[in-house]
Amino acid sequence: MDYLQIKKASPLHGEIKISGAKNASLPLIAMAILAKNSVEIRNLPNVADIKTLLKLLSNLGAKCSSAWAENNNVTTIDTSSLTQTKATYDIVRTMRASILVLGPILARFGHCEVSLPGGCAIGQRPVDLHLKALEQMGAVINIEAGYIHAIAPNGLKGCDIIFDKITVTGTANIVMAAALADGITTITNAAREPEVVQLCEILNASGVQIDGIATAVLKIHGTNGRLLHIEPFSIIPDRIEAGTYLCAAAITRSELTLTDVNAGHLGAVISKLQEMGSKFTITDNTITIHPSEVIKPVKIVTQEYPAFPTDMQAQFLALATQADGTSIIEERLFENRFMHVSELQRMGANISLNGHVATINGGTKLSGTDVMATDLRASSALVLAALVADGITDVHRIYHLDRGYDSLEQKLQNVGADIKRLKE
Repeated sequence: MDYLQIKKASPLHGEIKISGAKNASLPLIAMAILAKNSVEIRNLPNVADIKTLLKLLSNLGAKCSSAWAENNNVTTIDTSSLTQTKATYDIVRTMRASILVLGPILARFGHCEVSLPGGCAIGQRPVDLHLKALEQMGAVINIEAGYIHAIAPNGLKGCDIIFDKITVTGTANIVMAAALADGITTITNAAREPEVVQLCEILNASGVQIDGIATAVLKIHGTNGRLLHIEPFSIIPDRIEAGTYLCAAAITRSELTLTDVNAGHLGAVISKLQEMGSKFTITDNTITIHPSEVIKPVKIVTQEYPAFPTDMQAQFLALATQADGTSIIEERLFENRFMHVSELQRMGANISLNGHVATINGGTKLSGTDVMATDLRASSALVLAALVADGITDVHRIYHLDRGYDSLEQKLQNVGADIKRLKE
């Protein structure tokens, strides 16, 4: 098993190219199930979750070919040969996003079996909202022996769906199901994340009229079973990866430039970094962060987009350990998403938890030690803390990190960090 060994960094300097967004890639890979042609996807990140979903599609009978290169990751997916409709436990258990195949398979074939998902242990992310919406569209669903059995005897029908809470994967799943449904589906309280927006934009360009893109109310005009012709497209930049490297610059008081990035997707993150003292120079596809001598404390509440993202909470918590004062971070989306706190405390961080609120007393000196990653974003928080900790920090169980960060140690090495991947 691999681990990362990190020594305290001098100020970082240089450029980091941002990869394609993992959270945009996953639904767009699943979307290929709706296509009648071979779909070419560019700028896919070279991360474990992507390879897992491609393996799942291959197991279902699709033909997937990938070419991973530094500046030109291209994957081609041909689902014309897709014959299986059962997504088995051995793959689905490793990644919750596998549930994204449920909507498109059901819409295309009228039946499917998908194992109940696994993935990060950061809290409840039930699929009941997905299932309830599909039932409203005419599906008959049973859960037996750990599998979701879904059939649509008369095809899926457009209807009005109101999500009780905002769900990103739920919105994506139902948008894809509605794309081939008979009639118009209206989703109220839809997620507005850039990753959902890109899915809607590509479906819209592929012959599925979608009204209200980037709003909380989506109206999808189904094709009544007609498969789509999907032109080649590129994945949007990963806003969470970008936010993580901005925090790396802030915590080490460094000047870094991110390239191939969309600052428009990072409004809440940039705003909080500005509150903490950082300054920025922003162009159409670059962000340069300029260091501040003093890191100011901050108050953060995680909420759905366009508010502050839960996927950046751990990184800002690590940054807040170096602030001049007390920061408050309230986690409103996942009940178990403070598991990294105990590991940061092992490094000397002064953090107290009260339910879903963390109080971080900043200005503490961190010391390198052995720490263990508990989930994807917690992994990156430990890396950030290690960059400013005295001595050597070994971050174990980085398979979590590999699920969502493309070449993290290489990118940090390129800007001056002392970080290397070793074998246990």
